[in-house]
Amino acid sequence: MKNFTGFSIQMYTDILFGKNTETEAAGMIRKHGGDRVMLVYGGGSIKKAGLYDRVVKSLNEGGIPFVEFGGIQPNPRRSLVERGIKLAREERINFFLGVGGGSAIDTAKAIALALANDGEYWKFYNGVPALKMAPVGTIHTIAAAGSETSRSSVLVDDLESGLKRGFMWEPCRPVFAIMNPELTYSVSPYQTGAGSADILAHTASRYFINSSSRLGG
Repeated sequence: MKNFTGFSIQMYTDILFGKNTETEAAGMIRKHGGDRVMLVYGGGSIKKAGLYDRVVKSLNEGGIPFVEFGGIQPNPRRSLVERGIKLAREERINFFLGVGGGSAIDTAKAIALALANDGEYWKFYNGVPALKMAPVGTIHTIAAAGSETSRSSVLVDDLESGLKRGFMWEPCRPVFAIMNPELTYSVSPYQTGAGSADILAHTASRYFINSSSRLGG
């Protein structure tokens, strides 16, 4: 990374890869039509690592108003999504920035779905195809998140069944993904190993699963 300037590629999702690319968050949001942002993140790790400050600085310097929605837990909860929907409506949000792991990104997708579909979102986790979603951008801090470029999202239904539900709908890919490998350095060796195994498992499944039953990603 020391002398590598990075690259940009568009493959469904607009990918910006390289050192310090998180400082370009405001420009990427503007590029994709956002001007009132919900910053969706988990616990305090992005603040301890300084990522939160760099993202907020980018938004402030870019003149982009934003509201914070933190506290996203691993295995993200439907109840928290409901709170996020209410806040997004009150603040007239038109863009969602998921910062952290897959749970923050999946939560951002769920709220974005509700915003684009008159408050409806849960039916899309129960088999009804989603045709549109408000724009979501991502800055992920774990290499195996996957949700930053995929059409999937998973939530735990802590309001009714207690079950985990998910979907894979094409309109639900993020519009951009900012990838700075240095943001993954704080992840434990165990979690890095688990993520590597996850990447290999998903890659292998694309090869071995019959194409007629393939879900994609």
